[in-house]
Amino acid sequence: MRKPKHIGIIPDGNRRWALARGMGKECGYMAGTEPGLALFKLCQKAGIKEVTYYGFTVDNTKRPARQRQAFTEACIHAVKLLAAEDADLLVTGNYDSPMFPQELLPYTTRQTFGKGGIKVNFLVNYGWEWDLSALKKAQDRKRNVMDYIKSKDISRVDLIIRWGGRRRLSGFLPVQSIYADFYIIDDLWPDFKPEHFWQALEWYDQQDVTLGG
Repeated sequence: MRKPKHIGIIPDGNRRWALARGMGKECGYMAGTEPGLALFKLCQKAGIKEVTYYGFTVDNTKRPARQRQAFTEACIHAVKLLAAEDADLLVTGNYDSPMFPQELLPYTTRQTFGKGGIKVNFLVNYGWEWDLSALKKAQDRKRNVMDYIKSKDISRVDLIIRWGGRRRLSGFLPVQSIYADFYIIDDLWPDFKPEHFWQALEWYDQQDVTLGG
């Protein structure tokens, strides 16, 4: 089987999941942390080299304060769960903003936890405009665009998997995702099942990847 080297994860549907169970929207975020850990372990098992999780975006911080606090706490918890595993972990996003959780500042330089191995990226307070802002200042246009973006330590994405049924990228790593295949799962993220992952890999194996060639 031809496997993607780098998988991007868009874990959508937390608020809809909570509402369907009669809870407040803010109650859905923490429910997505254990699925994130389960998916990480599946990536390890499958021999995936790199995985990037979409935590929360700059635009998400416009949501009501209770939701904002809830998804911030969920991201902190998720990162700490991953830091207890064998991973080369990086958190990236606009860390100059007060919306970036101070608890995650130590992770903004890639660190090896345990035995390391799989590269794990976690996007926190991430915005595509923030990521690409240095391009406006670039003087040497002959250099690779990757030299200028703030997420330059994250490699090109081969496969993006999005839960929750939405068919949009929502600003996810626009440079690295330029040739990514996009697999949609209708189930909401807290309802994650291992077969979602394996079905996505099987689907990817059937795609004709040309990178424009």
